[in-house]
Amino acid sequence: MKFKLENPPHQITAIHSVVEVFRGMEKNTYDNAHIEDIHSNVCSLSQQELMNNIKRIITKNNVPANQSCIIESNDACIEMETGTGKTYVYIKSMFELNKRYGFSKFIVVVPSIAIREGVKKSFEMTQDHFMDTYGKKARFFIYDSKKLDQIEQFSSSNAINVMIINIQAFNSRGADARRIYEE
Repeated sequence: MKFKLENPPHQITAIHSVVEVFRGMEKNTYDNAHIEDIHSNVCSLSQQELMNNIKRIITKNNVPANQSCIIESNDACIEMETGTGKTYVYIKSMFELNKRYGFSKFIVVVPSIAIREGVKKSFEMTQDHFMDTYGKKARFFIYDSKKLDQIEQFSSSNAINVMIINIQAFNSRGADARRIYEE
């Protein structure tokens, strides 16, 4: 069974807004984003350039001042209502960020195991759609402290890589759980 996915206007606006945060950035290449077998996402914009981009997006999207909270850090929180297609929006945003800026590493942190499994299923169900649209597939996996080879592949590959992890993996107390901080 093949799904036909559509992009309602609010999703197109959301995806465009995420991509525009990095407007003016130099595209990541092997030369500028690869150090000792690690291929990373490198942002060539200054903190001020990022803030200016975010402020421009907020103004363009007519977001009321009381609904936007700008904190000068390297974190961004993008919120959407339940049932508006958040998962599709962030998956498509990954492909757009890869296409425009060469970003290849993405980590999806979810609050529960059930949501983690739902996110994994969404990646599985949209693979062909994104292959048709972008000519590539994302490599995605659920973080498992016993499978560190997946982390190694995640860090060294320049393909689109997505680690799906639930917050409990950070809060665990066992020896295996501590590996996320050690390695």
